[in-house]
Amino acid sequence: MFDPRTVFPARRVSALLSAAALSVLSALTAVQAEENTTSTVAETAKADSSSAADRAFKAVYDKDWAFRLQQFPELAASLGDQDAERRFSDWSDAAVQTRIDFLKQIQRELKQINPDQLTGDGRVNYRIFADQTRNSLADYELGGYLMPFTSDTQFWADYARSGDYVQCQPAANCERYLDRLEQLPQLFQQLTALMRKGLKKGLSVPQVVLTGRDASIALHVVDSAEQSAFYAPFKQLPSALDEASQTALRARAASVIQDKVIPAYRELLQFMRSEYMPKARKTIAASKLPNGNAYYAAEIFEYTTLDASPDSIHQTGLAEVARIRAEMDAIRQQVNFAGDLKAFLQFLRTDPQFYPKTGHELLAEASYFAKKIDGKLPQYFGTLPRQPYGVAPVPADIAPTYTTGRYSGSNDPKQAGFYWVNTSLLDQRPLWAIPALTLHEAVPGHHLQNALASEQGEQPLFRRYSYLSAYGEGWGLYSERLGVEMGIYETPYQQFGRLVYEMWRAARLVVDTGMHAKGWSRDQALNFMRDNTALSEHEITTEIDRYISWPGQALAYKLGELKIRELRAKAEAALGQKFDLRAFHDHVLALGSVPLSVLEQEVDRWIASQQTPQA
Repeated sequence: MFDPRTVFPARRVSALLSAAALSVLSALTAVQAEENTTSTVAETAKADSSSAADRAFKAVYDKDWAFRLQQFPELAASLGDQDAERRFSDWSDAAVQTRIDFLKQIQRELKQINPDQLTGDGRVNYRIFADQTRNSLADYELGGYLMPFTSDTQFWADYARSGDYVQCQPAANCERYLDRLEQLPQLFQQLTALMRKGLKKGLSVPQVVLTGRDASIALHVVDSAEQSAFYAPFKQLPSALDEASQTALRARAASVIQDKVIPAYRELLQFMRSEYMPKARKTIAASKLPNGNAYYAAEIFEYTTLDASPDSIHQTGLAEVARIRAEMDAIRQQVNFAGDLKAFLQFLRTDPQFYPKTGHELLAEASYFAKKIDGKLPQYFGTLPRQPYGVAPVPADIAPTYTTGRYSGSNDPKQAGFYWVNTSLLDQRPLWAIPALTLHEAVPGHHLQNALASEQGEQPLFRRYSYLSAYGEGWGLYSERLGVEMGIYETPYQQFGRLVYEMWRAARLVVDTGMHAKGWSRDQALNFMRDNTALSEHEITTEIDRYISWPGQALAYKLGELKIRELRAKAEAALGQKFDLRAFHDHVLALGSVPLSVLEQEVDRWIASQQTPQA
């Protein structure tokens, strides 16, 4: 899973304001700046042949990008603006209203442009940009921004890792870091005000998923600054700094953390325990929120890029669940398991042979499959990224309530991307799931996809740093299936693990729409997952709580994968012996992140180009 909320600053506050999330958009180096300059020169060279509509559209999205950088200093900092590293985004009522007014103006200006008159990639860019604007405005107008965290991602936990990305060489880096930390109390007060407003309007994270979330705040209410995670950059300062400079930096850090940061966490903890958690809504359905049906429809559109009804998605999910169950049962028979499928699922959940004894064993298994896949990539992809990736554990402070694995990317060529594997609760982390997880989160899934996207230097920045879940997570799930062709799965149990993961994504279509639109209870959703997946009890609970607090996002995986598979089958049928799988994959990934309807249009064009005899 890759967090799409990191790439468009008006969406969920929790990830947008976190340093961990901003690692996805970490500072560009001079090399990348040169690439951007080259791209700009190329665009200028094309200007004479562009249409009036092209020029008008470029003026709109350039103005919008400048506004984003001004409104969201975290984004600007991630793109190399050092002055912006000193500031947080403003989440006051006045700032929010400024953004709403600006987005409405952008929409009015877009309506004055006829996309049919755009040339080159202009129509694709227009669609992506218009959808970004629509999604962001809907989040403000329907109140999503008043729920600035989920059961899966919390801004306070993310900020606590901000020191991991700071190096005090030169010392000015840490001075800017401390300048920003001095403003943390104001930021937390603004976010608390948003949550209070949400409580009054009936817009809160559901109470049922809040149990234990306060613990990740309490971790940072420590006795001394030196015990704080925020102090990490100052424990081992560069030897190039003289002793006096080191002493001064540590003194300032201790003062800022002791006087600003720790009290901010203490106040937030008090608010969560005494006010937010007791008053949070008792319902779980998005449809029960104010304007709930419109809110859920907006979430479905954002994450799937489709104007699909909850009922149609629910029925697709049920059909996929039935198909995958039949394939699962075939493997049960293949390994001569005596019981029925339900008993086989329980066997896979509980038998010690399937579980690692140590975190190192789990990471070693993930690393083995990562390297095995690496060796196969050239047979299936013509273009591979320059950036490498590593395998690392999920940070310990969030691991107990975190998902099984995730990709954490970086656009800084001095940093690798990372495939995170959750090494907590080892009796809940089956080894048979590791091949599919690795294919999805590392390669040819999210790392390959996102590293290639970040190297698409000619795309407008709003598109280059865009992430659409249906495309991105659909590709991740497609990658799991591609692993069969690549020969990655070595045992029937690992093949079953792939089906478990596919079933997991199919079941999401059922439980997400069930809970948010069809009146399902949390227990009903939990039981559906227990009956149809081999996920552990902890994983099932964690996942259901994630769907409750993050409506619509989980729908993206299966719907996106189905579309990519459909388009590949279409290309294979149309091209026959001319079909080149490597070329198909390269074309799909070269698009970056696009809506599913745009993906279909672009694949259709690619098919036509392959059918045309070469001169």
